[in-house]
Amino acid sequence: MMVAVVPDGTGGGWCVELSAAGRPGGEQWHATDLAAEVAARERRDAPRWVWPATATSYPPLLRAGARVGRCHDVELTEALLLGAAGHWGEPRSLAAAHARLTGRPVPPDPPPRPPTPPGDTQGALFDDSPAPPSLQTLIDVYADQRARLRAVPDPGRFTLLVAAESAAALAAVEIGQAGLPWRADVHDALLVELLGEASRVGGPPRRLVELTERIAAAFGERIHPESPAEVLRAFARAGISLPSTRAWVLRQVDHPAAPLLLEFKELYRLWTAHGWSWREQWVHNGRFWAEYVPGGVVSGRWATRGGGALQIPRVVRRAVVADPGWVLVVADAGQLEPRILAAVSGDTRLAEAGAGGDMYAALAAEAFGGDRARAKVALLGAMYGQTGGAAVPALAALRQFYPAAWAFVEAAARTGETGGLVRSWLGRTSPPPSVTARVADLDPADGDSVDVPRAGAAARARGRFTRNFVIQATAAEWANTLLASLRGTLHETAGELVFFQHDEVLVHCLAGEAERVAAAVHGAAEQARVLLFGDTPVRFPLGVSVVECYVDAK
Repeated sequence: MMVAVVPDGTGGGWCVELSAAGRPGGEQWHATDLAAEVAARERRDAPRWVWPATATSYPPLLRAGARVGRCHDVELTEALLLGAAGHWGEPRSLAAAHARLTGRPVPPDPPPRPPTPPGDTQGALFDDSPAPPSLQTLIDVYADQRARLRAVPDPGRFTLLVAAESAAALAAVEIGQAGLPWRADVHDALLVELLGEASRVGGPPRRLVELTERIAAAFGERIHPESPAEVLRAFARAGISLPSTRAWVLRQVDHPAAPLLLEFKELYRLWTAHGWSWREQWVHNGRFWAEYVPGGVVSGRWATRGGGALQIPRVVRRAVVADPGWVLVVADAGQLEPRILAAVSGDTRLAEAGAGGDMYAALAAEAFGGDRARAKVALLGAMYGQTGGAAVPALAALRQFYPAAWAFVEAAARTGETGGLVRSWLGRTSPPPSVTARVADLDPADGDSVDVPRAGAAARARGRFTRNFVIQATAAEWANTLLASLRGTLHETAGELVFFQHDEVLVHCLAGEAERVAAAVHGAAEQARVLLFGDTPVRFPLGVSVVECYVDAK
């Protein structure tokens, strides 16, 4: 059963049941308490809810206690369909989709609203939201999307992509509202341990002040160590010309200031990205609250809006501590991308190497004389387009022993170099060469940045992007499918998803439920493998740790 619903912005909403063909199967009705209506329907029918956007429709329902099992997110689906038709990046809102359908001028999507820290109600009090769309608008766009879904090159796979994307959106809202367990006292203690005491006047903490003085002494002049331009000029005056102040560059510099700058960079990043101000803004009531954005990166991976949730440094993970009597079940899909390549390429020998265990070690034994490092260089070079230096002999061995895998990524690269579009396993389409993807539009500190070259960039750079896109995007599909399965089975336990990062999942659960939760995670990974790839010998093993503190996960 399907139910189309348009929230009215006052806690109610307009609803109508849809037939198997996606058309109204009865009279429309208005629910004055939409959360109660949804909860009752979930208990009775467990329908698939069709609504404009999960990011706006689901949060108020979840806060009111109405958990949704399945949905069709019109906005996310529109983005996928636009990409498949070669119109990546065009407006994707319900209003834009309806305007295209009816031949009217297409309005731009509204700008992303700024992140709202927990407890800040000003945005809600003075929110000037547009009037909700009509239910008929939603029905018409949904019917059009169903027709367009049937017209894509592989509708079966693409339908799974749409379902996984919509399920991921549900999981994102649930993770955001659950919050990640966070001990503010532990966080403060580690900041004092690493940075020294905070400044009482708002300046840098003691350790950064001391390092600034030592760097000045090393150069014989005072500079701002956080300024790359000033650092480069200081080195130039010392007779050392550097291309940048990146860490790998500084590690090669024979100058007393270099190790001090490396330490300063690391601590300065901690202070600015996860220091006391960050903790005061984003950690409340024992939880770190983040807003996740599924499909926020061109590969389909998640981003976040505010808080930098996808880039929590390992040292800061010491503050992620389960509640008393609870534990964290941390699951990490090791070597995910090489296994994805084995599955999508159909390379029999590479698939056998990916049947379990350490894939790089298996490759080394098979084709690289036991040299694991060389095997890793070859496989990563094939996926990321590294063709020079130490990669040359390794790639030659890869071409010889795993020709189907090599041909798969080479075909994607050639397509990109000639300006063509490539697709993931389920059908997510890459953006055209003229498009510049900016994850920073969502949150400059978040997300994985897939390198999309700007218009006019070299064809080879474009080929490197498309070569990697077919792997990265498929890995994102596998992860979303795992999440879709896991969130369904977790409700049979006392566990809840509290964090997700590319190929890593955290579940917070009662200590006595840890074994069941771990089994649920393994089961979800297996279901994702079968749903995407069917009868493949490739396995996607998960490293699962049951810990009280995130940093202790192996």
